[in-house]
Amino acid sequence: MTIIIDQPELGSQPEKLSSETNELVLDGGFPVPKDGFMAPEINSFGNSFRDYDAKSERQKTVEEFYRINHINQTYDFVKQMREAYGKLDRVEMSIWECCELLNDVIDDSDPDLDEPQIEHLLQTAEAIRKDYPNEDWLHLTGLIHDLGKVLLHPSFGELPQWAVVGDTFPLGCAFDEANVHHKYFKENPDYNNPDYSTKNGIYSEGCGLDNVMISWGHDDYMYLVAKENKTTLPPAALFVIRYHSFYPLHRHGAYKHLMNEEDVENLKWLHIFNKYDLYSKSKVRIDVEKVKPYYLSLIEKYFPAKLRW
Repeated sequence: MTIIIDQPELGSQPEKLSSETNELVLDGGFPVPKDGFMAPEINSFGNSFRDYDAKSERQKTVEEFYRINHINQTYDFVKQMREAYGKLDRVEMSIWECCELLNDVIDDSDPDLDEPQIEHLLQTAEAIRKDYPNEDWLHLTGLIHDLGKVLLHPSFGELPQWAVVGDTFPLGCAFDEANVHHKYFKENPDYNNPDYSTKNGIYSEGCGLDNVMISWGHDDYMYLVAKENKTTLPPAALFVIRYHSFYPLHRHGAYKHLMNEEDVENLKWLHIFNKYDLYSKSKVRIDVEKVKPYYLSLIEKYFPAKLRW
């Protein structure tokens, strides 16, 4: 089944109140109710969101994470991981069963939250649902976008955090300075490879992100799981799942020269999604049992009962 969705037109205007509709207009002209989700100014630790230099309990842990991540995420490593995990031969389980596996997972790369991941999934999904009640595919995308973090679980090989979470970036071309803690890439074996040291590297301009090797982690893994299990979610949802941690691109505009026209269209939805993924992180708890029936109905609509992982 193919689902066609309208693409929002993104521009550069700030949020403003529409006098005709009495609605808050998001950057880009996609309206949401004026009492919809508003991004907070500070995170759970009292700092600005994604402030990697803020002196907090999390800062040292996060920086050490990125040091190890940037040293070990090489082109050959990612190729090996995609080949190994792309077989989806580890377990069969439902989407909701996977959600429950994340109860004990905390993301060491996240400077904004230290709550179990299932809390973040529901916070994201419910914030989207409030503002976009008719886009049920986007609600479900919010719920499942981080499910690939089950790679941290013993059932999935208990991969180290540096191979599962954190901002993602292309391999096979120069490491852009927009990457957080860029200085640690100098210790990456690919850094001095002449084939990978130019802006395009082994790629051609406009080749499309599908043809670019992105650092391995939960984004790419969940994308493979959804795609190979033949989800009926629209292409924009798969794009969001695969690139939601690609902050150098969707926050700083790096690597845009590798995108094709389809990527440009899908990026509009990722910009919208990112607001909820990033700024919905809080200590506010979601009543899981209350919202569970709704999300089970969406899972049934867009996925088979059991998935190969």
